[in-house]
Amino acid sequence: MTAGRHRDAIRAALTRNLGRRRRSWWLGAVLVISVAAALGAALLPSPAGLQSRVQALVAARGDVLLQPSGVPTLLAEAVIATEDERFYSNHGIDVVSIGRALWFDASHRCTCQGGSTITEQLVKDVYLNGSDRGPAKATDLAMALKLGLEMPKGQVLADYLSEIPTGRGLYGVPAAACAYFGQPIGDLSLADDALLAGMAQAPSAYDPRFDPSAAIRRRAEVLSAMVSEGFVSSQQATEAGATPLIAASDGYGQCSDRS
Repeated sequence: MTAGRHRDAIRAALTRNLGRRRRSWWLGAVLVISVAAALGAALLPSPAGLQSRVQALVAARGDVLLQPSGVPTLLAEAVIATEDERFYSNHGIDVVSIGRALWFDASHRCTCQGGSTITEQLVKDVYLNGSDRGPAKATDLAMALKLGLEMPKGQVLADYLSEIPTGRGLYGVPAAACAYFGQPIGDLSLADDALLAGMAQAPSAYDPRFDPSAAIRRRAEVLSAMVSEGFVSSQQATEAGATPLIAASDGYGQCSDRS
């Protein structure tokens, strides 16, 4: 066999092995979802039960419980584009994200990606004390699937935005909007919405007071995702991305109406 044919044979073998490995991880993702569905039937976390827990958390902190009608459209779109682009089409868990995360983790020999949906993150915060590591991941998937099948998407998003950590010891986007921008969420600009949505991943790292450059980069990533999802135009994103971050002395503090 010539050297060229030998190389071609090796490439073909590697391609076949890669394809088999990818198929095995996608099958693994399907298996995870099947197990989650079975567990979900047993665990039975109800929308009413979740609502009670969210209400208790928000009330204990003295924060605002958002209603679906109180979530501004641009803020919702910024969060969905950043955290869960298939939010409206998945059933609480996302097989595409799970498969992608499994493949990435296996390829890099790490547990780097979680593939969590907004519903999973809500369940993690409300039921699992903020952690879905190890065996808790199966519980998270099961509960998220159950809630995803029974709970209206608008309510899931409103609950999530009411209770997520937003840095500086704050929880919920109403409190964050007042603390960071001195305004209720209904008065925020596209630039503000994008920054708040981006901070959900790592509130301290993207705090505009402490690292303005990181905050600006993260805001740009969210705006780019919003363009990709068709929520805003390129021109709107460019204009929002050029907006200066609000200075601490100009707006950080509390606003009179956090609803």
